[in-house]
Amino acid sequence: MKPGSATPVKVKVWALPVRLVHWLLLALVGFSWWSGEQGGDWMERHSWSGYAILTLLLFRIGWGFIGSDSARFASFVRGPRASFAYLRSVLKRQPKAYLGHNPLGGWMIMALLLVLLVQAVTGLLGNDDSDYEAPLAHWLSHDTSSLMSTLHGYNFDLLLILLGLHVAAVLTHVVLQRDDLLKAMFTGVKTRLTGENAGRMASNWRALSIVAVVVLGVYALIRFG
Repeated sequence: MKPGSATPVKVKVWALPVRLVHWLLLALVGFSWWSGEQGGDWMERHSWSGYAILTLLLFRIGWGFIGSDSARFASFVRGPRASFAYLRSVLKRQPKAYLGHNPLGGWMIMALLLVLLVQAVTGLLGNDDSDYEAPLAHWLSHDTSSLMSTLHGYNFDLLLILLGLHVAAVLTHVVLQRDDLLKAMFTGVKTRLTGENAGRMASNWRALSIVAVVVLGVYALIRFG
């Protein structure tokens, strides 16, 4: 190795809470789609899956403000200038390497969180004009509740498009840039150069505290809403 050259090292990028939320959301979205397609008795399971998705989303939003540095929105949500500059570098096939999310990836994360939140909320407020009525459908008139169900369906189509784009972007990083992004979403660790770091990692106890608050809040909303 040449004198002064950087040494590849293993760097902790994403803590366990972020990785768990990522994969649990993927599994729950798949199950929600499948159970919703079944209808009938499966709608109760579909509802519980939706509650779990809402819980994970609210946790992730809270973690985006008080969690590990690399998971905070302030660390990866960048302005239009930085985002367009990164897009130009991608089009020139000279993208800058980021330890965490790149500017476009950061906005994709925000879009996915928003669309998932809309999906969860419309699911809580809808009805299927037959036997099923969501827990908070009584907050709205029947027609408005039915509209929420319609939006729930269209929003899911949008979610599928975003997920497709997200998967395509990840595969592009892995194949073209030889970025170990996908592996890092399992291990939490990436191989980078000496001097780079992802900042402070928040404790799992803080994550558990946020989960407890969110679970109680979602339960109260469903039970007493």
